[in-house]
Amino acid sequence: MSADSASIPYRRSPIRKRPRSGTQLLMLLLDRRAARWLLAGAALLLLVGAGIPAWHHLYPATAAQGWRYKVQLDAIERVSALLPDGRGGLYLSQEIQDGRGRILRTGPGDQRSVVETGLSKPDGMVRYRGGVAFSQEQGEHPVLWLNDQGTRQLFSGDSVEGLATDGHYLYAIEDLHKNGRLLRYDPETDSVTTLRSGLDEAEAIASCPDGRLFYTEKHFGQVRQLRADGRDPVVLDGLREPGFLLCNREGLWITEDATHMARVLLLDGQGGLNVVLSHLRSPQTIVETAPGRYLVAEQGRNRVLALARQDDRP
Repeated sequence: MSADSASIPYRRSPIRKRPRSGTQLLMLLLDRRAARWLLAGAALLLLVGAGIPAWHHLYPATAAQGWRYKVQLDAIERVSALLPDGRGGLYLSQEIQDGRGRILRTGPGDQRSVVETGLSKPDGMVRYRGGVAFSQEQGEHPVLWLNDQGTRQLFSGDSVEGLATDGHYLYAIEDLHKNGRLLRYDPETDSVTTLRSGLDEAEAIASCPDGRLFYTEKHFGQVRQLRADGRDPVVLDGLREPGFLLCNREGLWITEDATHMARVLLLDGQGGLNVVLSHLRSPQTIVETAPGRYLVAEQGRNRVLALARQDDRP
């Protein structure tokens, strides 16, 4: 292009569109609606073809009588671990694989900042010795410890998912088929002891206020109590992919890591099993934020739910 031609302003010739008739506008609207219905129908056919009734996928979460919930945070891809930061905010993990996982921190007004990157399926998270310990589930990776001075490695494991602490030891459990271990880390000696081995898809470990420890074997749909004599009794059986445990003064909480029709359960102090939330999609962590108030990570819908007893506002 010459200098002369570059100085000439370019003008696009106007394209005059013929006005559409009322019939044409109606047909266009119907075509767009039909396209949306066709896409929705195709998605439902895929679900039915996979043996999943469509209403399982679309049915909203339901709270039991005496409980209520609302959406606290939304649009968080693969949300998994939750942990209050003690300052009014929340740590949460995005369980994305191949070094693309992250730890986020939320603040007032749903402000979100990135705390850690380059992780492979960060999953377990617990407050530990003035900082935050978190695991990585994909392959052999270290359990890391974050505090105000930075992040450092505590110990390594293979597909470590759940973490728990009794105030001194840090417990970790590996999610492996028939070859998982339950590990105990001692910060005084910087050593790791294998408490159990040969576990089948063990995902969760929880420490109770009274010192009891519970863990899950997802493959068998069971929750077991860890006993010093090595005979770990089955506390709950017949669950649908138990994936996370929380033990507090209300009892033992369990989330089912199922894609459809998953539940949040509470085994109360009288031995009764209560369904608190149902029709969930892949719920992960449940954490207590105040007496009678909880947060639940619903990974299948990329959101965090606030759960509370009916007499409290979530």
